[in-house]
Amino acid sequence: MQKTAVVLVVRLEKYPKYKKYHKVSKKFKAHDEQNEYKTGDKVVIQETRPLSKDKRWKVISKV
Repeated sequence: MQKTAVVLVVRLEKYPKYKKYHKVSKKFKAHDEQNEYKTGDKVVIQETRPLSKDKRWKVISKV
């Protein structure tokens, strides 16, 4: 997967019945043109046109 970064987004979701929060995570494949971001980097992604079958996001910057 050249020029692709897999970004894990974790958020808290409230369970309706018990009113407790739990973690929900989702992976997005994002386009990284210069291949500059490494594992563990926190990045900002932006939605774009479809670039491939799974890629619909682009890495904007590092946080």
